[in-house]
Amino acid sequence: MEKIIKKGFEESINIKNKILNDQELCGIIQEVCLTIIESYKNGGKIILCGNGGSASDALHIAGELIGRFQMERKSLPAIVLNADIATMTAIANDYGYENVFSRQVEGLMAGEDILIGISTSGNSDNVYRAIIKAKEIGGRTIGLLGGNGGKIGGVADFSIIVPSDVTARVQESHITIGHIICEIVESVISELC
Repeated sequence: MEKIIKKGFEESINIKNKILNDQELCGIIQEVCLTIIESYKNGGKIILCGNGGSASDALHIAGELIGRFQMERKSLPAIVLNADIATMTAIANDYGYENVFSRQVEGLMAGEDILIGISTSGNSDNVYRAIIKAKEIGGRTIGLLGGNGGKIGGVADFSIIVPSDVTARVQESHITIGHIICEIVESVISELC
């Protein structure tokens, strides 16, 4: 057991050190923060989606934006597409599971909005289709991804790619990145209010 415990922590630390020392990736995270702040300043909202653990990460990040992260400030608008079970199952039944997010993006997204699609492989078809639909509408898109970024990495406006193929390590890094984004956005937005 001790070996597994230490291995898990060591792998997580190693991946996060790779991110920390990747100036290009840290620069993308900074650009993402500035883009989200600009969207909020212009009356936009953040829309998030993912499957499985990434669905939970979408809920977590939205909760930090709508509620608060570390300081008191006005609520920031965020919608999680995988939170509406009735809508998801209706769309899956009528249009197929691959369209559960893109159909919602079509109805909910406006040009000032940002879609954050979360996929540890970068190849989730329903997230990919949501990114494509968001771009058609004129919104900005962010992929929180892993591995080599997959097909989503090639189409998102901003691709934050965790350098790992291990789902657990990617998810751990995604939530750390999500927290960093929330902290920066919250601190800047609270100064503007």
